[in-house]
Amino acid sequence: MNLLAPLVVLSAGLSLAFQQVLNACLGSAMQSARWAAFVSYFGGTIALLLVLVAVREPIPAAALAGRAPWIAWTGGVFGAIFIATSILMVPRLGVATVLTLIVVGQLLGSLAFDHIGMFGLPQHPITLARALGAGCLILGAALVRG
Repeated sequence: MNLLAPLVVLSAGLSLAFQQVLNACLGSAMQSARWAAFVSYFGGTIALLLVLVAVREPIPAAALAGRAPWIAWTGGVFGAIFIATSILMVPRLGVATVLTLIVVGQLLGSLAFDHIGMFGLPQHPITLARALGAGCLILGAALVRG
């Protein structure tokens, strides 16, 4: 599993790049980033529904869902912002630049979230090594853009 796990995550990254290409194509064809984002989310919703039916996962009790803080219910909003932004930006900046900048944004946010232990997650302080890693990624983004 130690070798398989990174390959699975790399595959997820590849699928994210492919998703950006497909969404940009759809946005161009529909001439609307918002409608293309809706179609993308709707397709994902249908796919997840099919998986839930296939694995026969029971519907969680409403009380369990109520335990989450209200902001946890807004995750889809941020996903919609992500999808619509990428649909608009991929044709302008290219897939590599958009995804590199997305990864930089994800890393900077995740470093901050780890540092404060957001929503009860274990704290992982920003160390010099982590800050240098982020700096290298920012430099890499600049080189990819260049």
